[in-house]
Amino acid sequence: MQNQDLNNKKILINQYLPHNFLAEKMILSCLLVNSEAIELTLKTISIDVFYFKNHQELYKVIIFMYKNNLPIDILTLITFLQDNGMLQKIGGIKVLIELLSQIPNLVYLDDYLRLVKDKYIRRSLIKLGYETINSSYITSIPLENVFKELENKLFHLTNEIKVQTISSSAELVNNIFFELKTKSLKPELSGVTSGFRDLDLLTQGFQKSDLIIIAGRPSMGKTALSLNIASNLIKKSKLPVLFFSLEMSKEQIMYRLLSMETNINQMRLKSGKLYQNDWIKINKMIKIISKFPLFIDDTFDLSIHDIRSKIKTILFEQNQLGLVIIDYIQLMQNSKLKIENRVQELSYITRSLKTIAREFDVPIIGLSQLSRNVENRMDKKPVLSDLRESGSIEQDADLVLMLYRNNPTNQAQLNLTTSQFIELIIAKHRNGPIGTVKLKFNEQQTKFYNSETES
Repeated sequence: MQNQDLNNKKILINQYLPHNFLAEKMILSCLLVNSEAIELTLKTISIDVFYFKNHQELYKVIIFMYKNNLPIDILTLITFLQDNGMLQKIGGIKVLIELLSQIPNLVYLDDYLRLVKDKYIRRSLIKLGYETINSSYITSIPLENVFKELENKLFHLTNEIKVQTISSSAELVNNIFFELKTKSLKPELSGVTSGFRDLDLLTQGFQKSDLIIIAGRPSMGKTALSLNIASNLIKKSKLPVLFFSLEMSKEQIMYRLLSMETNINQMRLKSGKLYQNDWIKINKMIKIISKFPLFIDDTFDLSIHDIRSKIKTILFEQNQLGLVIIDYIQLMQNSKLKIENRVQELSYITRSLKTIAREFDVPIIGLSQLSRNVENRMDKKPVLSDLRESGSIEQDADLVLMLYRNNPTNQAQLNLTTSQFIELIIAKHRNGPIGTVKLKFNEQQTKFYNSETES
């Protein structure tokens, strides 16, 4: 009795899978009267988007005839089907006559295609749901594999929904005009703020879909600067920030953040040698930081797949994302392609990061090491060619910022508590000017300030 109930459920599921019979017929009817309709349909849907088997077979034949430069109309189609013994497979001549009886309107072809594709995606989601349920029952399959398979298939389905549109110059100019008018009434940055006025003036903030590189030699303050930017952005806009730390643990990052926000010497904070006044600052700041939408991941063997997956998770939970930071890109791994040449592997990683930035419409900051060549020169100011395992980083980045300060090692040995000037060199700016911004840096508190601000 139980098996009978299951079979009945399966029949109902198969019978009522989402489909649009009339829209499928209208598409096929359009294909018989206009070659441009065939080109548009070929670019938009595949054979399996059609629900009915005879419609799939008809579409397959039309594609074959079109690609082989055969004339396509009702007579040539019937002849081809008969010659190849396929006429009965598609339901006979009556099916083709029904197509002719339709009055296709090519103006609405886009709508027909959208309706059919919508039903196909819904069917695919239903199928994916059942596949996931079945995989979950098989305990020999690692749970991580079940999630990865589900995520990959969902990602491909999500891409199916995205519509590529071509805009005319008239539409674009009109949109830009209203955008400029809005900005003139309420001047603001076009991107997300770094929190440093002079830098924002040159960049207009970090733009969505941009790949930003912050480069420097070890101990120059790359992590500190990126953490300062994250904190400034959160306090200014309340937008979530996702911080990938491949070099330091989550706890180390939080110690840095706490030192930065309380102005307590980092070494004293870590050692626990705190004064009564320090505890007042810490208690107050912990309440504030605990409400920060800052998400830290310290996976040491991070891959492109991991980054994409975790960005999607944050977007699902928070509905928005202001910034992604990766510390640092030379420590990333390429799990898909095992490339012996590290330069090629890094090229794949930087291209993928740029793709992810565009895909999720979010700025990504990648920290990068500079090569040792800098130390061997008289003039130790970094240039683009100093980017470690360079080429692809320079090419794929929209904005490259390079940190430079004189004798940072000597200053650290002197254990200075006062701030020192540091130069932030804008070495590449795809959509704006290059130049140099001066900031103050208190190494003991890992905190950056605007150049004229007292620390």
